[in-house]
Amino acid sequence: MNLTELNKVATAMVAPGKGILAADESSGTIKKRFDAIGVESTEENRRDYREMLFRAKDAMSQYISGVILYDETIWQNAKDGTPLVKLIEQSGAIPGIKVDEGTQGLPMCPGETVTVGLDKLAERLKKYYERGARFAKWRAVIDIGSGIPSMTAISVNAHALARYAALCQAAQIVPIVEPEVLMDGDHDIERCYEVTERVLNKTFQELRVQRVALEGMVLKPNMAIAGKKCAKQASVEQVAEKTIRLLKACVPAAVPGIAFLSGGQSDEEATAHLNAMHKLGPLPWGLTFSYGRALQAAPQKAWSGRPENVAAGQRAFSHRARMNGLASKGEWQSSLEQKAA
Repeated sequence: MNLTELNKVATAMVAPGKGILAADESSGTIKKRFDAIGVESTEENRRDYREMLFRAKDAMSQYISGVILYDETIWQNAKDGTPLVKLIEQSGAIPGIKVDEGTQGLPMCPGETVTVGLDKLAERLKKYYERGARFAKWRAVIDIGSGIPSMTAISVNAHALARYAALCQAAQIVPIVEPEVLMDGDHDIERCYEVTERVLNKTFQELRVQRVALEGMVLKPNMAIAGKKCAKQASVEQVAEKTIRLLKACVPAAVPGIAFLSGGQSDEEATAHLNAMHKLGPLPWGLTFSYGRALQAAPQKAWSGRPENVAAGQRAFSHRARMNGLASKGEWQSSLEQKAA
């Protein structure tokens, strides 16, 4: 393992003013997104859609540091035969790959899951590296509910995340470590804080046990935020203050950067929260975004599967990428959203 190289890639992934595009929706998820805009989810349509994003020059060269791909996408070629991976590289961004294989029910823990995909991961990583991937992503899912999460669910998911991260570094690939505490429930921000603290502490404990070099990874956590069904939603300032307090308490300064997931927040909420965090003074690590839906909902709608709408889709994508790029330096203002509209 060449740690200097891993650290260089990890640092580039969280460069100031840039963030990571999560374009790694599973076939099921992208079908749902396409259904909403009346587009059939065929391999060709999925390719055309993602090609549109990767060819959005402004967004890709100025505000996107890396792209997380799905297995299908990393092997696909653009309409003109150029590998999609090459389009990403040509824009100056780094190609990455989602390597987990989804979740399964956790035995003896009703309502809880564990992420699978460690079998044969070493061989898969080798192939992805050859194809151009320089980082990978693995998502663990922790749900908050009555009597959950259990320490069992937190432990097995942290263990799997650390196993994955060690395998990545051995293959000279930077691991994005993503322990997501879901915001689906009716819990308040305090409960989210307390659960996320337990999850992050356990994750870093496992990473150390399995000898993962913290300088060669990126953390992709949730923000400290109230559940969607909670009657009392926290303000932007509260979310920012609590999230920064949480990260300072749990994330070692050796980690080059943290890239948030949007996790069901609206486009503007995700941007406003990130922006507010940068108003809270200097931070020990780079702090940016790794958004999927919060970068893509607008371009999907603008494109709607029509070739004549490609330019409109690219403009919508560039706008969201720019807004988040500004937020990752604390320079975003909501008036910029109105101007574009």
